[in-house]
Amino acid sequence: MHTESISLNYTDAGREKQWCAVQTRYQHEHLTNQILDNKGFETFFPTFARIRQWKDRKKKIWEALFPGYLFVADVAERRVQVVTTPGVCSIVCFANLPALIPSHEIESIRRAVSSAYPVEPHPYIKQGDRVRVNEGPLSGIEGVLIRKGSSTRLILSIEMLGRAAAVEIDSACVERISPAAAMRDQTIGFSVNLHAQIASY
Repeated sequence: MHTESISLNYTDAGREKQWCAVQTRYQHEHLTNQILDNKGFETFFPTFARIRQWKDRKKKIWEALFPGYLFVADVAERRVQVVTTPGVCSIVCFANLPALIPSHEIESIRRAVSSAYPVEPHPYIKQGDRVRVNEGPLSGIEGVLIRKGSSTRLILSIEMLGRAAAVEIDSACVERISPAAAMRDQTIGFSVNLHAQIASY
């Protein structure tokens, strides 16, 4: 699986990075990500593979997993440099401050797009039973488990943006998180805000 990112979550001193979302102009995610990278920003731009059919051939292309958005670390002191970057519409803010995205949400998406499992955009899902992956390269990630045809997919959400992505996974690799455990995780701030629900299409 392909991803364009520089996505280490910690500085050399061990401080957790502060991630925020940058909204871009339509279909300018790739170019904007490259310009920000050239300016020295640490960015995370997740992409996924899609097969496009032309009359005479098929071609694999890479598209933004979250169209119109990419993620940038530690922009607080350099906001002007970000918003003046070609292709940038705005920094997603709350009360005029960059709205921070929990590092574990970024890490969950990063691990998904870096794995061998197929990933694609998915409608945002916020409620339902939660599950946790208990084995394999995605072990420890929590999400929404749904079924689509014969495949099982884990839904990973960026709650602040109301966006989500789906990664195919073996349902035997997950375990249901009890409501009590889910409430405890939310209370202590451990939850990665990746909720789970078993549903049928």
